[in-house]
This record gives sequence, structure tokens and C-alpha cells, in this order.
Amino acid sequence: MVGRLWSLLAAMALGLLAAPLPARPAGAASLVAVLEAEVATLDPHFTTAYITRAFGYTVFDTLFGLTTNGEIRPQMVGETTISDDRLTYTFTLRAGLAWHDGTPVTAADCVASLRRWMPKAGMGRRLAAATESLEAIDARTFRLTLKEPFGLVLQSLGQPNTPVPFMLPERLVQAAGDGRIPEIIGSGPFVFRADLYRPGDRIILDRNDRYVPRAEPADFFAGGKRVNVERLELRTMPDGATAAAALQAGEIDFMQSPPFDMLAVLERNRRVSIGGPGGMNSFQGFIRLNHAAPPFNDPEIRRVLWRLFDQSTVLTALGLPERLTQPGCLAWFMCGGPFENTEGSEIARNPSVAAARDALRRTRYNGEKVVVMQATDIETLRVSAAVAADLLGQAGFNVELQAMDWGTLLNRRARREGWAAFGVTASGFDLASPLTHFYLAGNCVDYSGWSCDERLVPLYAAFPRAQTDAERQRLAREISAIGFDNVPAVMWGQFIAPAAWRSTLKNLIPSSIPLFWSVEKP
Repeated sequence: MVGRLWSLLAAMALGLLAAPLPARPAGAASLVAVLEAEVATLDPHFTTAYITRAFGYTVFDTLFGLTTNGEIRPQMVGETTISDDRLTYTFTLRAGLAWHDGTPVTAADCVASLRRWMPKAGMGRRLAAATESLEAIDARTFRLTLKEPFGLVLQSLGQPNTPVPFMLPERLVQAAGDGRIPEIIGSGPFVFRADLYRPGDRIILDRNDRYVPRAEPADFFAGGKRVNVERLELRTMPDGATAAAALQAGEIDFMQSPPFDMLAVLERNRRVSIGGPGGMNSFQGFIRLNHAAPPFNDPEIRRVLWRLFDQSTVLTALGLPERLTQPGCLAWFMCGGPFENTEGSEIARNPSVAAARDALRRTRYNGEKVVVMQATDIETLRVSAAVAADLLGQAGFNVELQAMDWGTLLNRRARREGWAAFGVTASGFDLASPLTHFYLAGNCVDYSGWSCDERLVPLYAAFPRAQTDAERQRLAREISAIGFDNVPAVMWGQFIAPAAWRSTLKNLIPSSIPLFWSVEKP
């Protein structure tokens, strides 16, 4: 079950911008999808942006995959052997795996990919710290040897937490160095058409005829990823109303993030279906703070924000139907999740502008500008940033709201100065376990926001070694309390974000991460 898993877990290729799209083959189905924003970064290891993860699952593949009921199953791996002391893991790849350029997938490719991924991901860093060696044994076999037991090896390799451990060709990893891979070549179910790539407009992905699906049926991120359309077209439509109109007119087939105020209209259209799973697929909203620059390099000033956000203001501003919200959630690890707790949340209870204004006066705040970055092309981020800027201004901060698209914000947030906060959301895949929570697990590492609290270091070292659920729960409570004290981010509410699609589509996998294998289009 999912609960059991969570307990265990504790520019790229250049396009020919002026080239017209080729005519589609007669009778070949092409599925047109509008995702939540433009895929600004195509390198699947280079960012934690969800839009890159969604793109990654089309082009790249993983060693293991997560099923609907929370099990980790082999994906690219054919056989796994684990030593009796659980310190040595030997993996043999399935036969017939090939990269999109026709070359075979090798064990050396997987070793290079894992070494690149590990320092960039929360679970990867924990796994790297426990690793003695990682080496290719032959063309299809590689071995992971641990220094100490680490009970989350397979979960680390099969988890959908971003950045996902997607496999890449070794030559691209070597060519990238510390930068981005120079070509988008994977071994997944779709092939990226670099010759048809139009940044800011569309991405064209063709069915990978070399792909060898597993024999078993597809099950969430695992199983046989059989593609039933000839082409997948990812269009960029920053205006949600325009995309919703295109969906109703049949010009597009799938829309990841329809505007919340249009859900009622779409639900009345019999040609459109609406759906959004809860559980791990639910989202929690945050205002991410920059600890590297004034004023939020001062923890006393950061704590003022807990007195400002009441867990319902942003949800109300978004106009979300009540059935899609869980207001009042003050749990870092998701309300309803296996590690749900509110340890340390007293500071965030009974907030008000007056209380925040009074608390701010008692700090060393000296009128420093608070630049709030606002991603205007994603509704939840646009609204949450606007609400945050308004509340901060009412509390007495010197606020400047700067509007930009999500791709620009991703680039801006990598700088240690020039911004103070931005609105963002994350899903239960990344939040429900302390080990994968962006803003707590990303402690004292080079991760945008640069929060660092030495009190968390021993707790995170102990978590993967914990032998019982009770011990993991105790550590989760301690981590939560430090989170409320250190304030890497301020949560503003938990919700479900439904997608919309043409009712003629069949076998669409219910997921907050758009998955396009299995789906059929008449």
C-alpha cells in the first residue's frame, strides 16, 4: 500500500524555428497536450521543476518504477541480486534496451547517470553518503556496494521525486560536465524531435519504435509503457482561458492545469472530462524564502511570516471548490500523509496582519526591499505571489512584486541575490517523506533558497538508519519543529489540482504528473 511505501521512504537541442511541421501520416493519431507551463529546461537532472519531470517521463526511462499501490518494481532492470548483509546490490539490465540514436543501453551509462543524479537529489545524496562503490561489471550489469545498510536503495532508484533518476547515455553525461547535456537522447517511450523543437511554442515527440515495453501491464510509473499514438505534441499556451477554449473546441486533447474559475464551465461540457487524484498527487503551496540575502537571512524576520498566512487566504483567492482543498493544514509532510504531524506549529496559529506587524517592529528589519517573484503563467504561483506581496506590504515590509514567466523565475531563483520570495507548489510525491521534502531535506546544500540549520544534519543522518516506524515518526516530529523555527518556506494550503481532457481519450493514467503511455485517442 502507499502507506507502506511512505513508511519505507521515510538551451538544449536547438530547433529549426522557422521550419514548418511535417504533415501527419494519414490515420496516425497525434495527441496535443498543454502542460502547466513551458518546458524551459529539458535536461532532466538539471532542475527540480515539475514541468521538466513531466517532460522527462516521456523521453527517458528509470531503473525502477512506482506502482499505483506504492510498490517499487523493476523497469529497465531485469534482475536484482541483494547480498545477505544487504550491502551489495547487483543489477542486470533487460535485454534489448536502446537509446534513441540506436546504440545499446549499457551498465556504464547507468553508472554515469546515477553518479550525476545523486548529488542533485535529496534521496540521491543520502544514497551517495552510504555508498562505498558503484561500478559496471559488464555490458549489462553494474554493482552498488554500500558502506553501511541503507534500506531505501530500491525506493531511491524508483521514486518519482524530482529530479528523477532518469538514465542518460554516458557520452552525454561526460559532455555535459557541470552544465547541461548537449542533446536530448533517452531510451524512453517517446523520441524528442530536435529538428521540430520551437522554444516557447511546442515540443514534438514521436513514438519510439525501438522501445521494448515490459511484458506486464502498465501500472503508474511501472510496467509496460505501450504508446498508442504516433505523436505527442506539447504546446505552450500561457493563457489558461485560451487553452480551455481550445480544449472545448477540440483543438487540444489534454490540459494539465485548467483555470480553477473555469472548472464549472468545463464540467458542464459533455465532451470534456475533469479529474484529479488526491493522496500523493495532492499539492501543498509554499512561499519559498531566500536565506542568502536580506531581509530573510535573519531568522527572526522570517518567523514573522508565520503570523501572516492563515492557510486559507490563498486558497480563497484561487477560487478552488471546497471539495478540492484541505484548509488549515500545518503539516510539513502533508495532511493525510504517513508522517503528518504539526510539531512546532504553535507560532503559525491564529495569524493576523496586526500580529505580524507588531512582530516585525520587534525585529531588526530596516526597510530592505522584499522582491517577490511572480510566475504569471501558472495560476497557483501567480495568485500566491500576489497574495504574499499584498500581505507582506500590509505587515510593513517594503515590497516589490516582479512578474515573469516560470522559465525566467527558474533562472532567477538560482541567484543568491535579487529576490526574497516566490510562490511555489509541490506534490505529495516530494513532500510526504522527510527524506524527499524539498525545503527540509534540501538543508545546507546548494539549493535555491539556501536554508541551512545544523540541527537537522544529525536527524537526517539518523532517518535512513531508523529501524522502526516509531523512531521514524519521532525524527519526523523533531524535523518539523526545526522547520517551523528555521522557516525555509511558509506553507499556504493543501489542495488537489485537477486536469481536463477530451472525453474521447481512453486509458489516461490518473496522476498529477502527466503520463502519456497507455492513453488511446480514436
